[in-house]
Amino acid sequence: MRRILLLAPLLLLASGCGLTQSSRSEATDAAREAARTVGERLYGQRPRTAEEVGRAASQMDGVEVLRVTGTSTHEGDGVDVVVRTSGSAYNSWVDLEEVTVRSCFTVRVSPRSRWREDPQDVDCPEGPAPVFAPPPEPPGLPTEELRAKLPRVPAGGRVDETEVRRTLAALDLDPRVRTEVEADGGRVGVLLSVQGDHFDPQDCLLARVVPGATEVWVPPRIQRMPGEGGCSVANALDPAPAPH
Repeated sequence: MRRILLLAPLLLLASGCGLTQSSRSEATDAAREAARTVGERLYGQRPRTAEEVGRAASQMDGVEVLRVTGTSTHEGDGVDVVVRTSGSAYNSWVDLEEVTVRSCFTVRVSPRSRWREDPQDVDCPEGPAPVFAPPPEPPGLPTEELRAKLPRVPAGGRVDETEVRRTLAALDLDPRVRTEVEADGGRVGVLLSVQGDHFDPQDCLLARVVPGATEVWVPPRIQRMPGEGGCSVANALDPAPAPH
């Protein structure tokens, strides 16, 4: 009986050490999952420079970018980004306070990267972290100018698609603004859009010219989210109902 009592503290201590290691392991797994999310958000086939990739990662909450190597996503092996993320875990039986781990991982961004690819554990590099210039301001979309210059067709008249296209050409738009025009059933739809980052709402402007009415509008934010289809010429021709 005495031997059992003497062994009990040792067993408890050994058990406690195992639980402490488990908390640290769970915290490391949480940090790795945060790094995996970085790769998930950077994933895509669009060509980007190393500067663009590093800047995008540096703007994510809880992410430190410590090193960026490579030239662009579509050259060589792509772009490698070393990020430092943190994770926490807490076991009330053993831990006096929450265990937090800050670890470094390499995230590769290239057309050959896999969706939710596991980031590689690496030693955190020494030296100053890279500094990224702010992104260029996106071009503005000419809402009022477009509204003023698009043709007005009287009720019972006929919309001229060529005239609509001439109006857009005369606006002298920034080259970064993409335009699309489509005619259907006596209507002409217009889309002006700026390339987005595939995560935030896209900047776009829609217009529709029909006999008796010319409309210009910006779709609601929810419709401009990636995958929602609000920034499309189809939405200009047949506007989706506003969200409630």
